[in-house]
Amino acid sequence: MESANRVLVLARTNDPQLAMLDGVPHTICRDASACEAAAKTATAILHWTGNREMLRAALRANPKLRWIHSRAAGLDGIWLPELVESEIVLTNGRGVFSASLGEFVLAAILYFAKDFRRMIRNQMAGRWEPFDVEEISGQTVGIVGYGDIGRAAATRVRAMGMHVLATRRHIPTDPKASDPLIDEYFHPDGRREMMARCDYVVATAPLTEETRHMISEPEFASMKPTAVVINVGRGPVIDENALVQALTSKRIRGAALDVFEHEPLPPGHPLYSLENVLLSPHCADHTATWQDDAMRFFLEQYLRFRKGEALQNIVNKKLGY
Repeated sequence: MESANRVLVLARTNDPQLAMLDGVPHTICRDASACEAAAKTATAILHWTGNREMLRAALRANPKLRWIHSRAAGLDGIWLPELVESEIVLTNGRGVFSASLGEFVLAAILYFAKDFRRMIRNQMAGRWEPFDVEEISGQTVGIVGYGDIGRAAATRVRAMGMHVLATRRHIPTDPKASDPLIDEYFHPDGRREMMARCDYVVATAPLTEETRHMISEPEFASMKPTAVVINVGRGPVIDENALVQALTSKRIRGAALDVFEHEPLPPGHPLYSLENVLLSPHCADHTATWQDDAMRFFLEQYLRFRKGEALQNIVNKKLGY
C-alpha cells in the first residue's frame, strides 16, 4: 500500500515542515533532474516550494501520476499545458490562508479610513494636529472575484456594518439565500458598474487569461476619486502601470497591495514612494503557523487519497481555479 502511494515532494527549500511527512512514503527532490529521476516511482506530487521546471520534469517522467497538490492557492506559477490536458487531479491550498487575508483587507480599510499614515507621520514629527476620520459603517466594499478569500473579507467587513457587492462568473438565482454576506452580485462584465458604487474595491480573483489586467484604466476611470483598491489575490489581475497612473494623478484615493505583477517589487519602483499606497511584500498570510497549516492540510488530503475518498479543493483545470 505504501509504495502504491509514494509522494514526490518538490521543494527547493529545506523547511522544517517537511519533517511532518515522516508518516508518508515520500521522496524529496531539489531540482529538475532529481525530480525527473524520482517521479517514476511516485503516484502523487506535493508541490511545496518547487518551480515550473521541476514539475515539468516530473510530468515528463511519469505522465500516469494520479494527483498533484499545490501548497499555494494561486496556480499560475505551475500552469503547464501538459498538466491541463492530463487526467491528473489537481488540488490547492485554497482556504488555508484566507482568514489572515480577510483580516488584511479590514486592516487596509481602517488604515485609509482613519488615516493612520498621517497619525504616524505627526507622531514622529512631534506634531499635535487633530483631524477628522471616517466611519466605515455604511460604506460599500466591492469584491472582484468572489471566492474563499473574498468570503473571508466579506465576513469581516459585514461585521463592521459595511455593504458588500461582488462579482461572480455564475450568479445564483437567489443571491441572499446563496450567501447572506452579499447585497448584490454582478457578472464580471459588469464590474465597472459595481466599482462605481464602491468606497473600497478588493481584488481576490485568481490569475487566468480572463482575469489578467481585469482592473485597468477603464476600471479606475469608473471608480470614485475617494475610492481605494486592495489586492490580495494575484498581482497581474491589476494593470500595475494603470494603477500607478491612477494613484499619481489622484484619480483614486489609494491602494493597499499584498501582491504585484513582478515579485519581488524591484528597487526604485514608484509604488514604494507613493504616500497613498500601503505596501505588503506578499506576506499578508504569513502567520506564525502558515506553513504548518499548509502541511497539515496536505496530510489530511493525503489520508483521503490513500483511502480513496474524495479530495477537497479540486481545481477545474479548464477554468484555472
